[in-house]
Amino acid sequence: MRHRVLPALCGALIATALAAQPALADLAARPTSPPAAPSPSSLADPSPSAAPSASSASSTPAAPGRSGRAAVRAAGDQPYASYWHPNTILNWDPGTDPDARFNRSRVPLRPRASDPALKANPNARAGESKVASLVSFGPTSANPSQGSLDPNYYAFTYWQYIDTLVFWGGSASEGLILAPNATVIDAAHRNGVKVYGTVFFPPTAYGGQIQWVRDFAQKSGSNYPVADKLVQVAQHYGFDGWFINQETAGGDAALATEIRSLMKYARAKGQVEFMWYDAMTESGSVAWQDALTTANDAFLSDPARVSDSMFLDFGWGAGDLGSSRDLARSLGRDEHELYAGIDTEANGYNTGVSWDAVFPAGQPHVTSLGIYRPEWTWKSSSGPADFRTRDSRYWVGANADPSNTATSSSWKGLAHYIAESTAVTAKPFVTGFNTGHGDFYNVGGARVRAGGWNNLSVQDVPPTYQWVVNSTGTRLTPSIDYGDAYEGGSSLRLTGKLDAANTVRLYQAKLPVTADTKLSVVVKTPAAGPTHLKAAVAFTDAPGTFTTFDLGSTSGTGWERKTLDLSAHAGKTIAQLGLRAEGSAASYDIRVGQLAVYDGAVDAPAAPSGLQVLGTTDVSPSRKSLRLAWTAAGPGSGQVHHYDVYRRNADGSRTYLGATPNDAYFVPQLDRAGAETSTTIEVEAVSTEYGRSAAATATVAWSGEPGEENRALGRPATASGQCNANEGPAKAVNGSVTGGNSDKWCTLTADRWLEVDLGEARSLTRFVVRHAQAGGESAAFNTRDFTIQVRSAASEEWKTAVTVTGNTAATTTHPVTLTARHVRLSITKPTQNTDSAARIYEFEAWGK
Repeated sequence: MRHRVLPALCGALIATALAAQPALADLAARPTSPPAAPSPSSLADPSPSAAPSASSASSTPAAPGRSGRAAVRAAGDQPYASYWHPNTILNWDPGTDPDARFNRSRVPLRPRASDPALKANPNARAGESKVASLVSFGPTSANPSQGSLDPNYYAFTYWQYIDTLVFWGGSASEGLILAPNATVIDAAHRNGVKVYGTVFFPPTAYGGQIQWVRDFAQKSGSNYPVADKLVQVAQHYGFDGWFINQETAGGDAALATEIRSLMKYARAKGQVEFMWYDAMTESGSVAWQDALTTANDAFLSDPARVSDSMFLDFGWGAGDLGSSRDLARSLGRDEHELYAGIDTEANGYNTGVSWDAVFPAGQPHVTSLGIYRPEWTWKSSSGPADFRTRDSRYWVGANADPSNTATSSSWKGLAHYIAESTAVTAKPFVTGFNTGHGDFYNVGGARVRAGGWNNLSVQDVPPTYQWVVNSTGTRLTPSIDYGDAYEGGSSLRLTGKLDAANTVRLYQAKLPVTADTKLSVVVKTPAAGPTHLKAAVAFTDAPGTFTTFDLGSTSGTGWERKTLDLSAHAGKTIAQLGLRAEGSAASYDIRVGQLAVYDGAVDAPAAPSGLQVLGTTDVSPSRKSLRLAWTAAGPGSGQVHHYDVYRRNADGSRTYLGATPNDAYFVPQLDRAGAETSTTIEVEAVSTEYGRSAAATATVAWSGEPGEENRALGRPATASGQCNANEGPAKAVNGSVTGGNSDKWCTLTADRWLEVDLGEARSLTRFVVRHAQAGGESAAFNTRDFTIQVRSAASEEWKTAVTVTGNTAATTTHPVTLTARHVRLSITKPTQNTDSAARIYEFEAWGK
């Protein structure tokens, strides 16, 4: 894509100047963090000063299928999404790639529906423009296959407004071809959204080599070997197609013809789609058209279908899109197979867009819309709450209400133009309002894990309407609450003054009702008594009219299930699911932990079998990472939604290690409990109705005696704040200082503190603090004055163990003799000068 170089900004310096992250110049300068795919614009070509070095740009990957990653890896190491250069993908074999099994999605693409009568916004149109979202979830070489132990992640929850997600990435130094990881495929498919991988040929200023393009289009007889691999990868991993972005100069008409032939060849080989980016023309030169023209239309049809769609570069105007529509129609193609691109990487919803050119008021949409880098909402945020606020404004507008997008801003939100689609089209339908990340994990309302995590594979289908509340009085406030959950790390919460009926529309649906259909709602109230809440159901014969079912009262303050019989409505089809609060309460507060529609009894699936430990890696004498695999549950009474993975504790309780719909899982952190010699691992199947099977078990052995080690490593960490989404407290206990400027905890709060829960009381011998200079920043940013406090229980007062004033060193070591479970770093003067940002690359607590 056409590029501009964005200024490199560190969130520790200016918290509000983060819209440009990650900047190319900054990324290129990091020795351990290769450059990501350049950011596009319609302005100028990239500055060579920001390009990778010539040596790194022309490097040859060491290991097939994992370009740029060491060929020799321990058996229990972290698996990553696959990436290649054109010649290295030819060597890829899922049978020999140890990461391949962990990158498979088992979630099929769900069908979607969109009822124009149920659109939230009167201006929106259904069945016309589609939306493609190009998202970079991480650097090309660093996309974990199955989530990680960091809650700070782009956990997207507005799937109802997009149709295709492009897993954006690729770089000269890492690999040009990037396959999506399993978690993104799982979440997208569960919402009826297609997923594409990326093939990126960068400009020569970013290390691009025309030979790579020729390698890509090479032939063997009548076959295109790279195309065969693209089809194999997509089918094996379970995604839907490829986005091809060819921006390397030096091509000719013959090469352009071969690329078109390659796409036709691949499409004929299997169910794989292609989206072509408007850069290379039919002559072979790179010349952005900002439209479908006679210079590039052969990449759409020549005259047979070549690509399934085309992403038009960002310089278009109304005339360009109008002529593009007309040309597409003359080729026998739908104008909505053209995606007018907008670039929001740098400025998000502050980006100027000619909305009327794509979506003229009161008229059919001219083309579809392609969005480049909507994850600006996460990258530019100061933390999780700020991310969610920004994401809401981006997708549904400034009022956090897709039915009301009135604003003085030119950015009204995508809900203003695009009618919601729903994947709630088959039973059973179960949601715990789990967004796929959080600070803890609950199962059945019980806390089974402390500490942050992200895993989009277990994300539930988010509410279709976020948020539409109809009330004749004070409007209640719905929200996703991250303080409690029934399943996962979040729940739905309704708060506010209740002085009139409030109808909260949640899901558009298409669910047939039979004689044994049930509607189940799990709720939690601050005190026993009336819930003042009813389940609200609308049927397709009157989709805007709700029938309500009273949820009655609660008997306590825990989670309680209310099961309702829908048999009186057998033969009808549910069109909407919602909630209605009625009554009077000055301070209404209720959580909804699960909403489910299913038939008959809750099914329990058959158990998995053959659980085996594929390999382990010793992180320390008391910590391992490991790879697990099992035989999927056979046919039983319930279809499997996912598998939960636990460790069995000495007291009989279990600790949650993670989950996947797959038959293999990577456990990033298994901690030894005391001096135990073995740990039992359990895997149980969870049905689509959330019934649970018996567990399969395996054992992991420990050797030697526990010794002194960093007990803070990977433990749950909290802080007074963070400078941006990339600089949360988890970065201070991740064991790394070499990941660049974002490999740290940073805060600008007035009261600066970082706390770590060691899990149990530990005998500690020393603290080590690695300050700004340890991570490569200026010595002027090293922490000057700070204290370290400890306590053995959350109910105790903090006791000061270490006091430091006047420090100038990059790394400080502080011997102690004490026992503590909770440790706290409090910073009173964060730098050597007047800069107010605290920067801590690692906070270590050593002991037994």
